[in-house]
Amino acid sequence: MESNVTEAGYLGEAVHQFRGLKKLADRALARTSEKDFFGKLDEESNSIALIVKHLSGNMRSRWSDFLTADGEKEDRRRDSEFVLEAGDTREDLERRWNGAWGLLFSAIEPLGAEDLGRIVMIRGEPHSVLRAINRQIAHYAYHVGQLVFLAKHFAGSRWESLSIPRGKSEEFNSRRRDRGVNR
Repeated sequence: MESNVTEAGYLGEAVHQFRGLKKLADRALARTSEKDFFGKLDEESNSIALIVKHLSGNMRSRWSDFLTADGEKEDRRRDSEFVLEAGDTREDLERRWNGAWGLLFSAIEPLGAEDLGRIVMIRGEPHSVLRAINRQIAHYAYHVGQLVFLAKHFAGSRWESLSIPRGKSEEFNSRRRDRGVNR
């Protein structure tokens, strides 16, 4: 019984982590101008638009039919996720982004502790559901970090912190202590 409580707690924490990553990315996107959304640091770098496109493609592939089909769908064209194509407007890419997150939450929220040991395939390689979820949390955190970095870089002095502003840690901690919030 104790094991199931821990496993159920893991699923809740995984959903919490995914929601936190989406919120962080959405807040950065909201602070990004149209020009900066498509801007690149150099020819070898991805733009925010391409990161959004890639993560959307990855999520669609991984979370569609999560428990029953390989997470690398046959119709996925991963290489094209790193190329802007006709029709790749900000509006369209953000629509795909939100739809892909919807697929993720629709796939993960119904899972129960008993599902964590089930085997799913990703590119023909078996993964426990737990391992597949961890793999995606790490992958999305990596790219959301890139997205936030680019948004902050392009905004420069206009940037408003998404977390604790520089030089404000003690003030933040003091407010939390005053409210009795420990973390």
